[in-house]
Amino acid sequence: MKNHMQATAHDIAGLFTLSLRWVIGWTYFSAFWRRLIIDNKLIPEEAGYIGEKFNHFLPNALGIKPIIEYLVSNPEALHVSMVVFTIVEAIVGLFIILGLFTRLMSVGIFSLAMGILLGSGWIGTTCLDEWQIGILGVSSGFVLFLTGSGAYSLDQYFINRQFSFTNKKWFSYLGSGYLPIRRLQPKVLVMSLFIFGLALFTNQYFHGGVYGTLHNKSVRPKVEISNIHFTDTQLTFQLYRTEGADVYGSFLIGIEILDGNNNVVKSIDQKALSTFPTESINNHYVAKIKPGKHSLIIPLGAKADITVPLDGISLDENYTVKLTDISGIEWVAKVR
Repeated sequence: MKNHMQATAHDIAGLFTLSLRWVIGWTYFSAFWRRLIIDNKLIPEEAGYIGEKFNHFLPNALGIKPIIEYLVSNPEALHVSMVVFTIVEAIVGLFIILGLFTRLMSVGIFSLAMGILLGSGWIGTTCLDEWQIGILGVSSGFVLFLTGSGAYSLDQYFINRQFSFTNKKWFSYLGSGYLPIRRLQPKVLVMSLFIFGLALFTNQYFHGGVYGTLHNKSVRPKVEISNIHFTDTQLTFQLYRTEGADVYGSFLIGIEILDGNNNVVKSIDQKALSTFPTESINNHYVAKIKPGKHSLIIPLGAKADITVPLDGISLDENYTVKLTDISGIEWVAKVR
């Protein structure tokens, strides 16, 4: 009688999370649907390639930055990972919608959402877009693991028709029905505290949303200048765009070299940057710095070594390099 009541309680809980299951399932399955069926975004050579979007996560990812950097530095491995990732999203999303092996798929939801949270929780121009998606996905995955699926699910269909595998202990952990975990209440409390703590920590880390000053790294572009060195004939420096909106690039309209008195000794204007030679740009990742119609385009997460001819100019450590964005933002670094 007790086990029957416990099973019934889980059936009801699974029913109550029906809308959550369908919506969270579509959230992940639709990524596959948009990315492959509606518009193929898995072709590396074409605009909109999902690998470039993944590259946008790199500058301020939390904990998983080395993994992202390895993948965006190795295009073949990145492409394989994006294909596998898309297939996993499709399977997890579809199975959650159908209510098939719900608890196993909820672990997939939890893991995928954790990846979104840690990788792109800092991105969002008007709201904390990716952070909200990530942390709500983590929480939803945990809830679906606890409830499983009730009515309107394949798990429940198999249970009702008394398929033999539904009586196995493993099905209770991977499918739906009564969850045979002793002392469940304190375990749920501990996990809920962990998720809530994760929400507070990441909200503060990415956005300063708990205390102090709010910040949003997706609003204004930021380009870091480093590894500056020169010879008698050329100046080389590294550009790395670490902040700003992920949906469009920083548009560089000026590169200037200034002497110790801030006099411009060499200038590359907007027109020249729009035809800047690609052989003078050594890109490190799949998101590439490249000349555009009216400027030099620097996508979010792009890193490249830029080589500029000196045309007879003799440099020393008193000189500086200045970059100008089309928005009027300037970045300056000393020649070392």
